[in-house]
Amino acid sequence: MELTKKIILASGSPRRKELLEDLDLDFVIRLIEVDESYDENMPAVEVAEFLARKKASAYAPAENELIITADTIVLFQNKILGKPKSLQEAKETIKALSGTDHIVISGVCLKTVENTISFSNTSKVFFRDISDTEIDYYVEKYKPLDKAGSYGIQEWIGRGFIEKIEGSYTNIMGLPTAQLMRELGVSC
Repeated sequence: MELTKKIILASGSPRRKELLEDLDLDFVIRLIEVDESYDENMPAVEVAEFLARKKASAYAPAENELIITADTIVLFQNKILGKPKSLQEAKETIKALSGTDHIVISGVCLKTVENTISFSNTSKVFFRDISDTEIDYYVEKYKPLDKAGSYGIQEWIGRGFIEKIEGSYTNIMGLPTAQLMRELGVSC
C-alpha cells in the first residue's frame, strides 16, 4: 500500500516495525533521542498520548513526509508500570499482574508539515494465575526489559497466560493498527 507521503516511523520498537511491515506500508525508521519524562500529576490515561506528541515535537518533517510516533503504558491499580530496570523487577511486576487485569494504553501522533494529530487506544488484559516457576521461566528466557509492564503479549506468556483481552491486540503490542489505518485513510 502507498500513501502520498513518505512514512517515517520514529520508533526503535521492533514490534512497531513488525506491525507496520505487516500492514504492507512502505516506511523508513528515523530515530531521535527524546526525554520521556512527564508531569507526575498528569492523569495516567493521558500519559501515552502526551509522550507520543512529545516525541513528534522533536521532528521537523519535510514537505512529503509523515512522521509516526508512539508510546505505550501499562496501567495497574492506577499506577503506571514502566519498563523494568532488572529481571527481578520484571518478575515482581508479572507476579503482581498474575490473576488480575490491567489496562494498556498506546498513544500515537501523526505529524506532517501541515498538521499534527494524536490519538490513544485502550485495551484491557486479563491474566490467569501464573506460578513463580512460570514467571521465572518467562523472564529468564525472554528478558522483557524493553517492555512496559514486563511482558510481550506476542510472546510465550501472552500465548499461555492471557485469558482474554478487551480491545485491540495490536494496541497491546504497541501500535493500534486498525485505528492507525483509519486515521491515515488507507485502504486497498
